[in-house]
Amino acid sequence: MPKINENFIKIPASYLFSEVARRVNEYKKSKPDHRVIRMDIGDIKLPLPDACVEAMIKAANEQRSASTFRGYAPDYGYDFLREAIRNNDFISRGVDIKEDEIFISDGAKSDTGNIGDIFSAENRVAVADPAYPVYVDTSAMGGRAGVPHANGQWSDLVYLPCNFSNDFLPALPGVKVDLIYLCSPNNPTGAAFTHAKLAEWVDYARKSSAVILFDAAYEAFITEADVPHSIFEIDGAREVAIEFRSFSKTAGFTGTRCGYTVVPKEVTARNERGDNVSLNALWGRRQSTKFNGTAYVIQRAAEAVYSAEGKMQVKKLLDFYKENAKAIRDGLQRAGYTVFGGTNAPYIWAQTPNSEKSWDYFDYLLKEKNIVVTPGSGFGSCGEGYVRFAAFGRQEDTDEAIRRLTEG
Repeated sequence: MPKINENFIKIPASYLFSEVARRVNEYKKSKPDHRVIRMDIGDIKLPLPDACVEAMIKAANEQRSASTFRGYAPDYGYDFLREAIRNNDFISRGVDIKEDEIFISDGAKSDTGNIGDIFSAENRVAVADPAYPVYVDTSAMGGRAGVPHANGQWSDLVYLPCNFSNDFLPALPGVKVDLIYLCSPNNPTGAAFTHAKLAEWVDYARKSSAVILFDAAYEAFITEADVPHSIFEIDGAREVAIEFRSFSKTAGFTGTRCGYTVVPKEVTARNERGDNVSLNALWGRRQSTKFNGTAYVIQRAAEAVYSAEGKMQVKKLLDFYKENAKAIRDGLQRAGYTVFGGTNAPYIWAQTPNSEKSWDYFDYLLKEKNIVVTPGSGFGSCGEGYVRFAAFGRQEDTDEAIRRLTEG
C-alpha cells in the first residue's frame, strides 16, 4: 500500500478561510433572514474591466478558426503578455527586468506555495508573524517546518514577530536562515516597507546568502512615494530575490486567475557539490514539467490591463477600493477602534476591544452585528487580539457595516 506524505497531516485540518466560511454558513442557516456583510476574504466585488472582457471575447472567437486557434500555451507565458508586463510594471519604473525572467501563472497564491519545489527541505525558512497562511502551510507540506507546537507555531520555522512596537514590520532574524518570505504591502496588517527598510533586508540577504521570496500582490494599492512597488527597485535585489505578482486585486482576476513570478538570472542557490545553480532555470524546469501554461484567453485579458482603456478602467477600480479602505479605516476609528493599514493596502488591521480573543470577537461581530471579518490569530500567534477587514465590498455594504459598528 502506498505511503502518504506525512507532512500533510501535521497541518491543522481546517484552513483559515475554510473555517471562516463554515461558521458563516452555519450562522446563515440558523438566521436566514439576517443580512450578513462579508468583509473577510479578499475577493473582489466589482466586475472585470471592460477592456479585459472584450479581449477575452475576441480571443475566444479566435478559437473558432483554424488560422487563429491556439492550443497549449507556452510554458512560461506568451511573449505579448511578458512584454507588456516588462514595459509597464518594471521598465516604466526604471527597473530592468528581462522577458525571460517573467513566468506567467494562474496566480500568486500558487507560485508562493509552489516555489518551494525548487528548494531543498533542509533550508531554514523565516516568515513574518502574522503572515498569509500559504507561506507556512506549504513550507510544512515541503518538510521545512518541522512539527507544530500547541501555540500553532512550527518547530523549524523562524518567526519574525510583527506588532505595534515595530509598526508591524519584521526585524532581521537573529539566526541564520536560507529563505525569507516577505509581503509588502502586507496581508494581513497593511504595513509596507519603505525603500530604506527594504534595502536593509536586501543587504542582509546578500551578506547571509539567503533568498527573499517577495510577495508584491498588493503593490497597486501603494499611495506613499517612499514605498517601493517592486523589490527590484532596491540595488542588489536581483542577486537575492524572487518576486510574485497578481492580477487578482489589481484588475479583479480572482476568479479569472492570472499572475506572474519574476526570477532574475543572477539569483542562485547551491547544489550538493557547492556549485551555484540558476533559480531562473530551475523554476523554468518546474513550470514546464508541472504546469501547462495559463490559457490564451486569460493572457489576452491580462494584456488588456495595460492598454490605454484598461489602465483607465483599472485605475477606477483601484480608486474605488482605496476609498473603501479609507472609509473603513475612518469609520472604525470613529467607532473607537485602534486600527492600522488601509493606506497602502486594501486591508485594515483592527485591535479587538478589551484584548478579546480574535475568534471570540469574530463570533461576536458575526452574531451581533452580522459582519464577517477574518480573525487575526489565523495568520499567526502575533495576530491574536486583532481582526482583518477587507476593502473589496460594495460601498453600500461598507456604509451599512460602519453604521452597525458605530451605533454600538
